[in-house]
Amino acid sequence: MTYFYIFLGGGLGSLARYITSKAANQIIATDLPIGTFISNMVACTILAIVVVLLSTKQQGYEWVQPLLIVGFCGGYSTFSAFSNETFHLIDTGQTFIAILNVLLSVAVGVGLIFFIRAKS
Repeated sequence: MTYFYIFLGGGLGSLARYITSKAANQIIATDLPIGTFISNMVACTILAIVVVLLSTKQQGYEWVQPLLIVGFCGGYSTFSAFSNETFHLIDTGQTFIAILNVLLSVAVGVGLIFFIRAKS
């Protein structure tokens, strides 16, 4: 069942990422790859919340980790798209935006997980 949960979560996460990216890029006009940034930050938030919630549960929730953390968050966040978009920014001469993208993504992603876990 673990493989099924990862498969299901990953598919749903990938679909959610595609929808989030399309919507964000239509709503927010910026050179920053905002759709990927939003997806990655939401995935960090979901991951932190699930980890906090699971830390108090002993049994009966074994399916949550493969479904939500490995599957959904793994499919919803995307290091490959982040890397490709950052390379494209550098390749098109938008080095400052590329650096900003890397710094914001790492700082906010780690910060979200730290903040949520520290508050629990």
